[in-house]
Amino acid sequence: MTGTTRSSDGLDDRRKRLLFRCWHRGTREMDLILGRFADAEIGNLSEAELTELETLLEVNDPDLYAAITGDKVLPADVAGALLVRIKAFPIADNDV
Repeated sequence: MTGTTRSSDGLDDRRKRLLFRCWHRGTREMDLILGRFADAEIGNLSEAELTELETLLEVNDPDLYAAITGDKVLPADVAGALLVRIKAFPIADNDV
């Protein structure tokens, strides 16, 4: 998997920007983690969850990756329910 499998057709501008940002983080690991999550979930996120995702995307890649892998705890105003969902989201292809 090297990039998005979801079309941005039908998404509002905010979701389109977030989908792009999730796939263009700067490190491949974060592209795959956030990009695959966004492909699957971006259309279903509430406005509050979109705001939480925007906040998470402001965290630098090493810190966010460490938080996702459990090696670091982010401040409570950054780490919420959406981060828990991202951490639980399967990122590997089952058919590989």
